[in-house]
Amino acid sequence: MKTIRFGKSDLEVPVIGLGCMRLTELERWDIPQYIWHCISLGVNFFDHADIYGGGECETMFGESLKEIGIPRDQIILQSKCGIVPGWMYDNSYAHIIRCVDETLKRLDTEYLDILLVHRPDALVEPEEVAKAFDELYTKGKVRYFGVSNHKPSQIELLKTCVKQELQTNQIQFSIPFSNIISTGMEANMNSEGAIDRGGDVLNYCRLNSMTIQAWSPFQSGRGAFVDNNDGYPDLNWALGEISAKYNVTKSTIAAAWILRHPAKMQTIVGTMNYYRMLEISRAAEIELTREEWYRLYLSSGHILP
Repeated sequence: MKTIRFGKSDLEVPVIGLGCMRLTELERWDIPQYIWHCISLGVNFFDHADIYGGGECETMFGESLKEIGIPRDQIILQSKCGIVPGWMYDNSYAHIIRCVDETLKRLDTEYLDILLVHRPDALVEPEEVAKAFDELYTKGKVRYFGVSNHKPSQIELLKTCVKQELQTNQIQFSIPFSNIISTGMEANMNSEGAIDRGGDVLNYCRLNSMTIQAWSPFQSGRGAFVDNNDGYPDLNWALGEISAKYNVTKSTIAAAWILRHPAKMQTIVGTMNYYRMLEISRAAEIELTREEWYRLYLSSGHILP
């Protein structure tokens, strides 16, 4: 499995990671085998959040990992906190500390490799986030830090107090859901794609050596686009032709499209199907041509000025 440098750190991560939000869809006795299969493919990066399954996903993962007996230093565990389901976001010192302690207990581990602030909190006090990060880092409970779904200005606000490098920003990104691309491509145009919804987050992350983690790589914002011939007929035609050329699936090519970008992104895949993960992992071996990349971009409905 191809790896990339994680932000400015000395950590190397696989370009494909497993998002564990749907882990509860598996039977408990199937989870250890699935984790083992992912690791055998080189997908040893596991993305969690304290709200996934109400915490049950972390519990099931922790129990399964213990059953497999994989040494802790052979896997990379990431989790996120800050969402109080149903009614608010909370990035306060007390909430972050409590969530991390509960996550560590559920995962049955002494430390997280990476902790992300899950969503921007309108009432955030950067001093409290910094206090929490300092304590977690000093006590060895978290090694690296980052954010998810944050705009550059929100990251800069945190950085006024946070001492640790913010190594990553996990954002939604796929071929059709790619405003972070179109806002630059359609600059100085009166078009839908020119509207900057992310604060130029793509270039910000590149300039600051933050690894972009792409979540929902097969979703359009209106549902799945792979094999959705009603919603994305041109895109699926292009995916079909290019996947046939490389003898892989459409999902493989959709992931390869993300990995082709020179920002050196990491793709977080949420499938709980071993065979689909096997196919998607092959994206790490494919480098689309410039022509193929732009063909997929345009066939999803984007324009070039």
